[in-house]
Amino acid sequence: MPAVIYDTSALVAAERNKPALWEIHAEALAVGVRPIVPVVVLAQAWRGGPQHNLSRLLLGCRILADTEETGRAAGAACAAARTSDIVDAIVVVTAVRLGDALVVTTDPGDIEHLATSIGAKLPLHAV
Repeated sequence: MPAVIYDTSALVAAERNKPALWEIHAEALAVGVRPIVPVVVLAQAWRGGPQHNLSRLLLGCRILADTEETGRAAGAACAAARTSDIVDAIVVVTAVRLGDALVVTTDPGDIEHLATSIGAKLPLHAV
């Protein structure tokens, strides 16, 4: 299994206790893959708690800080895609940098559009 990265909708699915999200999470952990959550994704999903299911999910995840390089690449991706969804853009550029990581999302269309706009094809898993 490649690296796994969660977008905000995946975190929301965890909090809503969606079985499809928990299945992919368990599968990743079972093969030693800790899913990655960019810090902006966490910020967009976190509402101050208690968010018990989300907190439980995050125990198995790696929270990834963003960098200037990521910010610039995400901004360029937004320009190329003609969108302002910087959080999804950060997910996309992070996934590309990780070697085409599997992106877990409930909205594969937005992720695919951003990826295509920068010439990338990412594996997607809809939950």
